[in-house]
Amino acid sequence: MNADDPAPPAEQPVRRRVLVWDAPTRLFHWLVVALVAAAYATLKLNWIDWHVRVGEALLALLLFRVLWGCFGSETARFRSFVASPVAALRHLRHLFRREPDVQVGHNAAGGWMVLLLLSLLLLETLSGLYVYNEVADEGPLSEWVPAWIANAISMLHGLVWDALLAAVALHLLVITLYALVKGHNLVRPMLTGYKPLPASVAAPRQTPAWLALLMLVAGAVVVILLAAYL
Repeated sequence: MNADDPAPPAEQPVRRRVLVWDAPTRLFHWLVVALVAAAYATLKLNWIDWHVRVGEALLALLLFRVLWGCFGSETARFRSFVASPVAALRHLRHLFRREPDVQVGHNAAGGWMVLLLLSLLLLETLSGLYVYNEVADEGPLSEWVPAWIANAISMLHGLVWDALLAAVALHLLVITLYALVKGHNLVRPMLTGYKPLPASVAAPRQTPAWLALLMLVAGAVVVILLAAYL
């Protein structure tokens, strides 16, 4: 080989399809998308009874997600993707760098977005249970809450909704940037569960789906009790 000959292209690492998102995590994600859209539609149409039911279903899913984040599959667990703020900022410095996608689960910045969205959704659904409790029988806690606190909860419900819409818009913007700038398709793995990753990357551990069903039932029971007593 002559010195003037061009160098051969770098050999690409062998990739394989790896299951990174389990079925419970994917179902949670898309059901939340559908329920948030339904909450918006039922509110605009003044279908308050349906709005409340949608909120209760959403809260049950969120409680499941909290449990799944503690005991579920590896990529769904909070400890696997909640990084320090410094790590998140360091990751964002490379937002516009085109590079191969080797991330198994959420990246350092994406983990904080997940926490933000979950926190806003929990605040919105919990405050909504109190704000719309006149749809059902009045709960015993209603008489214990002063008027100013009740008004503050009602105001919080509206403010958090606006913050949630802003966070969703930011989430969609980042997904679009990743697709256009970095060449990473973040939507397909959340649909199929699989992502092509280097063969050297170990597949994340999966938790049985039946455990997810038990956690969902637990979340539903908690919501039923909250709806009766708030």
